[in-house]
Amino acid sequence: MNKLHRYEYLLSFLPTLEQIGSIPPLSKQAFLEQVFDSNGPVDTVEILLLSDDLMQYQALMAEEIEQDQIDLAILSLNKAEDKAVLPDYLLPKVTTEEQHEEQSMRLSVDGIWERYFLRAAYVAKRAHSNFLKAWIGFEVGLRNALVTARAQTLELESEDYLVAPELADKKIEYHQIVSDWSGASNPLNALRVLDEARWDWCEVYGGWYSFGACEIEVYAAKLLLLHRWRRILSDKQQRNDISST
Repeated sequence: MNKLHRYEYLLSFLPTLEQIGSIPPLSKQAFLEQVFDSNGPVDTVEILLLSDDLMQYQALMAEEIEQDQIDLAILSLNKAEDKAVLPDYLLPKVTTEEQHEEQSMRLSVDGIWERYFLRAAYVAKRAHSNFLKAWIGFEVGLRNALVTARAQTLELESEDYLVAPELADKKIEYHQIVSDWSGASNPLNALRVLDEARWDWCEVYGGWYSFGACEIEVYAAKLLLLHRWRRILSDKQQRNDISST
């Protein structure tokens, strides 16, 4: 069980993470290699890193980014088809034509995320990871709170778009986060509201100086946010450079 292990050396070797917007001190791949070499909580770290891969996969499928902008740690990229290769547990299990039609009615991206969170919950249980379980509850709850807010604005039924609602932490109130998000002056600021809420949540669940798996998992979750914002700010700078020429 991860909770019985202590990782003083690994945690002392990992560079400090600054606030959102700062340059990530190491790549996701380098971090994963260090966890692996130190016999750390590889399974839980991999499933956390996969969430960032899936966000990039989603952006690639929506043609929001190009293939050369992809920075994957877990997924592989099929360059011939210009898409990431998903593991079997993220693929839909279709057995009848009726099920296929039912699944087609649901956004494929939502289906992938639901299967991802279900897999993450399985990994958390197998690894006895309290942090990963709590992270799933927070992340699912936040996502579904945003879905509900969007659905109300568009006068749609939110239940049709919720992802794995049974995994959400129902004790957390998201009203203030959603209010700040909806009141943001632009989409970039709205995204920052959400990711700063994620960062602050990680700070609360940091398990500081326990030298256990929790600290490494928190480090992974925060490192992902830094890499996400490095991509966002880099893309914004490129757009500004193009518009100024």
